[in-house]
Amino acid sequence: MPRQERADAARNRRAVLAAAERLLVERGGDHVSLDAVAAEAGVGKGTVFRRFGSRAGLIRELLEERSRTLREQVTDGPPPLGTGAPPRERLLAFLAELTVIGEQNAALISAHEASCGDHKHEDPSYRFWAGHIAALIAAERPDLDADFLGHAILATFDADLIRHVQSQGKSFTSAVQALATALLDGP
Repeated sequence: MPRQERADAARNRRAVLAAAERLLVERGGDHVSLDAVAAEAGVGKGTVFRRFGSRAGLIRELLEERSRTLREQVTDGPPPLGTGAPPRERLLAFLAELTVIGEQNAALISAHEASCGDHKHEDPSYRFWAGHIAALIAAERPDLDADFLGHAILATFDADLIRHVQSQGKSFTSAVQALATALLDGP
């Protein structure tokens, strides 16, 4: 059985994650250090280091916080995100939700790319999303290389690309939906 988190540890965790998010939005990912986050959260640097291990661990946990609800909906929720809907419907519903997270968290995604980029494919969240996308593509289009396409779709979740699409007054969500639809409808 997992241990219950102490109240002070939970409070510190929430304070650290909120401080990291504020700093990301206000200063950008290059200016988010464990020292700055600890000072902003009102905790010691050791508290941040013991809990998250590194800047990359902190950024990874913040991104996981943003996507936890979606993961729960995919694994245990009702259709169309959860089981019971056709693969195409599930994929499009999932991508719609994931792109909203991307649009709302471009600074966080940029920081994640910078701190975890070399190991992105080993990140548990990334592996879960890529596997989920690949499984849905394989169920709908077994003739395609679903594994590669899962990675290719996730590659579009690039912070610079998200900002570029948004700066042109376009919807990143619509663009990703169009890409997935074209893949599913292709020859």
